[in-house]
Amino acid sequence: MGQDALWLPLGLACCLLLLLLGGSGGLGNRGTPPTPPTRGPWEEERSPVAEVGPWRRVKYEAVKKHLGTVGALSKQYWQYLACKVWQEGCKEEEEEGERESSRSPGWSVPLVGQDYLEILSAWYCSFGKCCETGDCRIVNNVTGLEADLNGQLHGQHLAKEIVLRAVQGFLRSPQPERALVLSFHGWTGTGKNFVARMVASHLFRDGPKSECVRVFISLFHFPHQKYVDSYKAQLKKQISETVQLCKQSLFIFDEAEKLHFGLLDAIKPFLANHDKGQVDYQRSIFLFLSNLGGNAINEVALDFWRAGRAREEITMEFLEPRLKLELQEPEENGYARSHLLEENLIDFFVPFLPLEYHHVKLCARDAFLARGLPYTEAALDEVARMMVYVPREEKLFSAQGCKSVSQRINYFLP
Repeated sequence: MGQDALWLPLGLACCLLLLLLGGSGGLGNRGTPPTPPTRGPWEEERSPVAEVGPWRRVKYEAVKKHLGTVGALSKQYWQYLACKVWQEGCKEEEEEGERESSRSPGWSVPLVGQDYLEILSAWYCSFGKCCETGDCRIVNNVTGLEADLNGQLHGQHLAKEIVLRAVQGFLRSPQPERALVLSFHGWTGTGKNFVARMVASHLFRDGPKSECVRVFISLFHFPHQKYVDSYKAQLKKQISETVQLCKQSLFIFDEAEKLHFGLLDAIKPFLANHDKGQVDYQRSIFLFLSNLGGNAINEVALDFWRAGRAREEITMEFLEPRLKLELQEPEENGYARSHLLEENLIDFFVPFLPLEYHHVKLCARDAFLARGLPYTEAALDEVARMMVYVPREEKLFSAQGCKSVSQRINYFLP
């Protein structure tokens, strides 16, 4: 809708609002209502009907005066709205505000009016016309992501640091060289899916349900190897359509180790930005989630514990070589048979360490809080004791991480 088309209804709306607010005493009267002119001694006594004419003239003059004020106010509203929505006329709006502040107390943009204009401008922005990213489906709330990683992801100091640094650096870059590729590794229940959903929730307004986010589960979306060629065509088409639809997109591949190597190679052009057409894949993020590498990660964590060293002392310099070594083992590993590792297309390997007893208790606490349920330390301990711990001798790490914790608190419901 054009600005000229919006001005008239906005002005009329202001007029009606002010007429309604004015009441029976006249619009905006701040003192006593005006009195009819005093009758001189030479004038004959007039009937009530005769006095209607002058009174109406007084009323007319009052309304005329305030309608002029309404017109000026409507213009001020319009300048405020145009500045907020189209970033036009902001200078005039500021100058008008300065003139208003220098005048004696009177009509100005009421606070409630500003609130309504904020709502109107937000509604207009919901169509993607005036957001900072140029697309209101994209929010890129890195501050919220950092807060949730610190407050809700337990026992994963490496994952917190790598994910936040990688995503933040990628979003800050005005023109990335290519898509961002992160590969999450670790046992089940350690937080890989949890972090992937968290990234989606803080980068996109509708989270994982956003049309800019696509989630692929290997055995669900690509169950039969004999249809690999068909899957490759479908996958390429879906990625291309999403990138064309969204200025920024997120692709999550769960159980990535079970993907056929042909599918991983089909994704390769999107990761390396080999496509030089009109579609830009450089603003895409790819997350691969895999249990592969979990054994190497757990062995390192166990070695540190046996040596009396804190798990927070584990660094990527120590862990990454052993993780990559396990990823390169052939067998039925799509990673090893594809070209992702060979061509260094994965930017960051993100290890998820095995969770210990006190981490499981923190997960149980979060599950109680998420349902708005009260809890006690005894209840948290009981939930944590329900889990199976390995190795057999030390019973140090939860075999399922925190995966089934939320179901286990059902035992404590009344």
